[in-house]
Amino acid sequence: MTDTAPERALHLVIVSGLSGSGKTQALKCLEDIGFFCVDNLPPALFLSFAEFCSQRSHTVRKIALCVDIREREFFSDFSENLERLQANVSVVELLYLEANDVVLIRRFSESRRPRPLLPRQYLGELRARADRVLDTSELTVHELRDWMVQQYGDHEHRHSMKIFVLTFGYKFGVPYEADLVFDVRFLQNPHFVPELKPLTGNEKNIQQYVLGNKEAQDFLEHMRNFLAFLLPLFERERRSYLTIAIGCTGGRHRSVAIANKVKELFGLLGYHVTLSHRDLDRSEY
Repeated sequence: MTDTAPERALHLVIVSGLSGSGKTQALKCLEDIGFFCVDNLPPALFLSFAEFCSQRSHTVRKIALCVDIREREFFSDFSENLERLQANVSVVELLYLEANDVVLIRRFSESRRPRPLLPRQYLGELRARADRVLDTSELTVHELRDWMVQQYGDHEHRHSMKIFVLTFGYKFGVPYEADLVFDVRFLQNPHFVPELKPLTGNEKNIQQYVLGNKEAQDFLEHMRNFLAFLLPLFERERRSYLTIAIGCTGGRHRSVAIANKVKELFGLLGYHVTLSHRDLDRSEY
């Protein structure tokens, strides 16, 4: 380690190879399983970037960089900076993707993009230095993702997708990013109870008021059964993210109380959930 080199252990994966071999898809897969990803970072910034992530961030321990080498001059710069990385960063892996010419031509034809292929012989040294070489000729996008998860994912990412539960108020609009939307405006509304109106669904009094009736309990039971059936099917289709939106009129009371309970239900089903309340701090309606 140099005096300014990273002190914390980092795992850095560099994705490179032939244009059209799936580098962008591979980078997306690494992002899905928790890597901090950067596309086309200049090689001269490799080490500085790794040092910044190590010294300034408390959470970034896994980094992935995608490098598209299209000119011979670029390779010399890349090779020199790769050696600096390997000398100063705990774990550096070079993943080289390739495919046969027939497949590459077809992929560029389907995407209607020009074919910026650097002759294979110029990339021979890069391929020889790779820690892993993957031929994607016969792989679908889903199969490539499965391979990336198997090689670089941890136990959590092999068995569940990322789930986001978002509460909102219908008066402010339905979230555009929602995959599933549940409307809980049928539940009794604390807004019309003077002592409860200033509170939010994060507070015990509101939760007792909203959840303390049979309709709310029946709804949660039906929702639990529905999601227990549906989520494995989404995972089977290799979904990486799922956003579930729960809405009430203002997004402060009923939706928030229900969402907090839903997060508990997901925990019982073995999923990790990120919960956010979009309209909690908006002005009262």
